[in-house]
Amino acid sequence: MFLKTEQIRESMEPLKSLHPFYGMTFLVFKKAPLPIGDTIQYPINAKETEFLETHFKPEQGSQYFYQVFKTSNPSKRWLSPTYPSSTLQSIRTRGDLARAFIHPKNTDIWGWEENYIDILRDHLNGTKVTSIPTFHVAVWLYRERNWEADTTAQDIVATFLKEFSISHEEERLFDSSTPQSNVLDELFQDEKISLRDLQSVIGKAPDSTPEEGGTLRLLEIQGVGPAKNIVFQPGERLTLITGDNGLGKTFLLDCAWWALTGKWAALQAYPMTNTRKNEPSIGFQISGDSDSEKIKVSYDWQTQSWKPPKKRPTIPGLLVYAKVDGSFAVWDPAKEYLATQELGESDLTPRPFVFTRDEVWNGRDIEVGGRRTTFINGLLQDWIQWQSRPDSSPFGTLEKVIERLSPPSQSDLGILRPGEPVRIPYDVRPMPTIEHSYGRVPIVYTSAGVRRVITLAYLIVWAWEEHKIQSKLIRKKPQKRMVILIDELEAHLHPQWQRVILSALLDVREDLASDLQVQLMVATHSPMIMASVESKFDEKFDKLFLLDLAKNDLLSNEIELSQLPFIRRGRIDSWLTSDVFGLGQPRSIEGEQAIQAAKQLQEEDNPSSEEVQKVSDALRKYLAEDDEFWSRWLFFARQHGASL
Repeated sequence: MFLKTEQIRESMEPLKSLHPFYGMTFLVFKKAPLPIGDTIQYPINAKETEFLETHFKPEQGSQYFYQVFKTSNPSKRWLSPTYPSSTLQSIRTRGDLARAFIHPKNTDIWGWEENYIDILRDHLNGTKVTSIPTFHVAVWLYRERNWEADTTAQDIVATFLKEFSISHEEERLFDSSTPQSNVLDELFQDEKISLRDLQSVIGKAPDSTPEEGGTLRLLEIQGVGPAKNIVFQPGERLTLITGDNGLGKTFLLDCAWWALTGKWAALQAYPMTNTRKNEPSIGFQISGDSDSEKIKVSYDWQTQSWKPPKKRPTIPGLLVYAKVDGSFAVWDPAKEYLATQELGESDLTPRPFVFTRDEVWNGRDIEVGGRRTTFINGLLQDWIQWQSRPDSSPFGTLEKVIERLSPPSQSDLGILRPGEPVRIPYDVRPMPTIEHSYGRVPIVYTSAGVRRVITLAYLIVWAWEEHKIQSKLIRKKPQKRMVILIDELEAHLHPQWQRVILSALLDVREDLASDLQVQLMVATHSPMIMASVESKFDEKFDKLFLLDLAKNDLLSNEIELSQLPFIRRGRIDSWLTSDVFGLGQPRSIEGEQAIQAAKQLQEEDNPSSEEVQKVSDALRKYLAEDDEFWSRWLFFARQHGASL
């Protein structure tokens, strides 16, 4: 069992008023142990540093110690590496506490004075905390210790007194009481406190390296794009973004990509205005295992660009952005750091690569160190190479992902499977093929929908496989998080395919790695897409957003982004008439207008037979013979002499 995060947080409060001497130097000397009335040679600076390294350095990769005790500046609790040899040395060699020691100056000779307990007691009485809170000091020092199942708070105190050899006389300096509640469930938890949980209490060290593997938690846009202000908090797993054309779905995905990577996948967002009342800015928060601080970036009117943040506390994981024009953007923290360093750039922020539709299929070269090198082989070459050695390549993964993203088996197209390569006229390359219900087709001749899904499958697999290779080269573990952004997922897809594609994408991670977490952000106009995830949508991890025209008059248009509750509506036409899509009727415009005219006529006190006949003719022209509205209209029409 391990001490609970809540107990550690609670114990830190009384320690903030305790002089650091009693939680650091005093305990180090007790470990010596320091003799009373005599002296020994004891390298206190080295021992204090060792003690602080063990108990006061939460981030092992950092050079800073965390000050849990009283400090002159509570807003700056991170201590420099020189703290033991400077501040602590000053405390034990000057002032009241120095009188407790036998210590020739400028030596490593130390011992306790005979009356050291009285001196330390008098000093404590002059502070806010008149005795050392034993239990709370022990909680901080033992926050990572694994305790026996039957351990009590009194056991923790007893362990502390024993390990630091606190004598009976020295116990006068301590308050050894324990919390009123001694229930094990309130003191202990199964897992050791994680760095993320501890950082939520104490923050991060000044030299803390950026956390890797983050996803987007927050995006705030002010004075940029179609809306004055947008606050976007995507779901942990799935985020659906919908709204009419031109209201900013693609813009929102572009800004999300920029927030994650620091680079634009296309044209940068341009501010609406440069007035002081609405100073353009983009704020964002990227978080991984621990919550990170929010970053706010302003627009530089002189350079006409967005100022890069000085430091990113969290680096995102692997990113793939499928744009509606067939181009793709990929950002790989392992591959891009390597490329940036090879290019000798001073900005070590990983660079995203944007591939045109042709580059995704045929490859792209880049210049590194004055020479041309291949950055991506492209789908056509990789497919053939992978297929020629399936046992040692990602071809099996590609097959699984293509099959998963295929239209349903009962559709005319059926399940997509890679076939044997063929040659086509005027091309010397072996050409990959796809087998479906129509036979074997070279992929360059497949439909737009098939090509888009195949391309998406390839880029996801390629990005993941390349990330694993590059991570191995730089001796880092592969990321455990991936972000996929897709604009107009339904583009080129038949409704049957639209009903399965999103659910399949949610499960693609199973084909890549069992422990991979994927954050998926999708912009869509399709009610089929919405209906397709009714059985999988989980409000704990998923969100639905609507971009809508909140104000529309001669002076201005006002667009707002709002999160909607995801309501399972069952029928596709119910989605069409919901607040997500806002259609009045799931019919043609003419049919909707005819029904509206009929309803208005039914509300009149004495409609003429000519008016009823006119509406009946319109209904007969625009409604299906089995339309449910006929049951409401027929009796009324006959009553008023209409011929049907």
